[in-house]
This record gives sequence, structure tokens and C-alpha cells, in this order.
Amino acid sequence: MKSFERISAVLILAVLATSPALAQTADAGRGEVPLTVPEGYDPDVPTPLIVTLHGYSGNGQGHDRSWGISALADEYNVLTIAPDGEQELGGNRNRYWNASDACCNFFGTETDDSGYIRELIDEIKSAYNVDPNRIYVIGYSNGGFMSYRMAYEHSDVVAAIVSFAGANHADQRDPPPHPVHVLQIHGTDDATIAYRGGEIQENRYPGAIRSIMRWAGYNGCDMSPNSREMRALDASLPGHETGVMKFNTGCRDGGSAELWTISDGSHGPIYSESWAAQIVEWLLAHPKPPHVLD
Repeated sequence: MKSFERISAVLILAVLATSPALAQTADAGRGEVPLTVPEGYDPDVPTPLIVTLHGYSGNGQGHDRSWGISALADEYNVLTIAPDGEQELGGNRNRYWNASDACCNFFGTETDDSGYIRELIDEIKSAYNVDPNRIYVIGYSNGGFMSYRMAYEHSDVVAAIVSFAGANHADQRDPPPHPVHVLQIHGTDDATIAYRGGEIQENRYPGAIRSIMRWAGYNGCDMSPNSREMRALDASLPGHETGVMKFNTGCRDGGSAELWTISDGSHGPIYSESWAAQIVEWLLAHPKPPHVLD
């Protein structure tokens, strides 16, 4: 039976010297965020960390229930955390991530979500033996946009990202200093964040193929993809409905780009039973090479 002890963040400093595995919240300045620590956590063994980001109007707890990443913490021996974005200043006061011009800082605030998530990662690293080569950021929709921002602005820390129904930045930029493994998952019938790209409040965002090809270029990959694999991600669709396109040859060490296209998939699919496991296994298979962090 899985058991997770929960204690207040105010006790973290008191217990770290004797048993860091007891501290199961993290606080980077916006309040305590529940941290899932695997039952087999060993402070002497570097442990992967997965940061998972909700979509616009969502929250961390609900997103984690939907995707089920923390439920696999014991099986895959990973730390997981699902923080909340800030609430908007007006309207319905939806939670959001300030990820790109298109999505989803609709009230034009100065919210530094990139800095906040980096500080959250650093806070966890200070309390736990986090594997520096296996720090991952994944997200849905607005959280997917935010994952791309984290990959670009924190390529020294982030080993890989997964964006489902999100998109990369639209403007031309130089490659980040370090390569990052990037996986985009997108349904062709997504009516909210269009597979082929679109705009939100007159701000353009790139489509799934353009997003992943931009990162294939950043990572120095051969631009001739491998497209022979199929997966089952959406339980509402028959068979193995998802085609895989990989840019994984000739890449800089520690970088690749991959697109999982859900044929006829929507913005809110019925996730297959293996959805979370497929994501976690992909992440763990894409670490940073040790020398990048020397």
C-alpha cells in the first residue's frame, strides 16, 4: 500500500538534517505546494523530478488527478509536483501561466512564472537528492506553452519537456545554450489550440509541426524524421490512433524533438490507461548527458 506522510513546509528546515524524505511540500514564495515523494526514496540516490503544469483555468491538483503522474511515483521512483498558476486580476480570476504572447496572460501582468518554476525546482533540489540530469517539465494546453518557455529559458536545468496541446513561441530566436529533448502531443481536431497553429487575441502561435521542427533545429537534428511508430493515447478512438514523428538523428548530445499526432484527437481526449506511463517512460529515457552539467 502506498503511503505518503504530509507535513508543513515550516518544518522542512528542522527535519532536513535527519530525514529529508519527510518534507513533502515545497514553497518558492507563493505558498506550500504538495510534493509527491516515492515510497522508495533514498536520500543517497539521485531521484528524477517531474514538474507538471495545468492548463488555463485549471489547477495543479485537478491536473494531476486527470493525468495521473503522481500516482506512478512509487512505480518509477520519481518526485512529482503540480503547482498552481497565479489567478487573474479580473474576470473569473482563472489560474494561468504567463507562457507566451499568445497564451495566457490576458490581463498583461508582470507575473514571472518562469522564475517561479525555476525557484520551485531549486527549492526541491535543496531538500532532496534530485538527479540533475533528469529534471522534467510537462504541461497541458497553457501548461504546454509554459513547458516550452521553461525549456528555452532554463535549458541548463531542464532535460526534457512534454507539451500536450500547447505550442512553442512564435518569434525567431537563437537556439538556447543547451539542447533539450522536446515532445509535442497534439490532436488534429483540437478546436482550442489548433494543430496547424492559430492566434489568441491577435497573437499568433505556431502549429504542432512547426513547434517541433523549430526545436529539431535548435537541437541540431537531421531534419529528415523517422515516422514508423504508432501509439494508443486516446481511449475514445479505435486502435493505435497516434502517429509518431521523431527527429533524433544527428542531434546535439542531450537533444531531440518528437511529435505524437493523435489522428482525430480533440483538445480534451479520454486518456488511455497507459497515458501517464507512456509519458513518464519517455521522459526517463531522455536525460541530459552528464557532461552537460560538468
